[in-house]
Amino acid sequence: MLEGKKAIITGASRGIGRAIAILFAKNGAFIGINYRKSQAKAEEVLSEVKKYSDGVLLQGDVGKFEEAKKIVEKFVRKAGRIDILVNNAGIYKRRKFKDLDEEHWEETMQNNLKACFNMCKCCLPYMKKGKIIFVSSQLAFKGSSHGADYATSKAGMLGLMKSLSLELAPDITVNAVAPGTIDTDIIANYTEEERKRRIESIPLRRLGTPEDVANVCLFLASNLSNYITGETIMVTGGLYIR
Repeated sequence: MLEGKKAIITGASRGIGRAIAILFAKNGAFIGINYRKSQAKAEEVLSEVKKYSDGVLLQGDVGKFEEAKKIVEKFVRKAGRIDILVNNAGIYKRRKFKDLDEEHWEETMQNNLKACFNMCKCCLPYMKKGKIIFVSSQLAFKGSSHGADYATSKAGMLGLMKSLSLELAPDITVNAVAPGTIDTDIIANYTEEERKRRIESIPLRRLGTPEDVANVCLFLASNLSNYITGETIMVTGGLYIR
């Protein structure tokens, strides 16, 4: 489905980003594997990617513009162009609003929202046609009693996504996925009781997997979604049917 395509995936050393990188490689794409600190994990992903296609490691903090620029330039030197950008990198630290300070707020905005601005700004000169995908969250729609900064950053991503979908049409489509409760290290601090309660609240009666999200991203990155732009696909197991 992605034969010959060149794709950058931010935050690709673990979780959802890792699943996207491997699935895109299985479908023929050359993969840029961005990571910030986890070199060993990123190398494991590259090893998996090379079973199916090829790729390059892209170390750097996409929340910092100059680092994002260097990441993109390295990728283009290897791949020649960019066809697909997946804005996946982000952080989530559960905090009540009363416990948030300005430093926490700025950290979340830089890693989750400004990172998307940085990567879009740096990639677009090398994208003539293509696909941009934002990995947002269902909390962008419902808010959070323990992560106002996270929910706000993810809602901001959707504003940027919709704006770019208008500005970049017809050559580049821009869409988002909004995962629900996905079984990654972000929810590793859930107690067994919390996990049980959450599963019972999901109509499909299970937590999502990174692969569930990656499958939707593959659809959005492929020609199957050519007439879709400015949209957000919920990947929640029916948790917030509305």
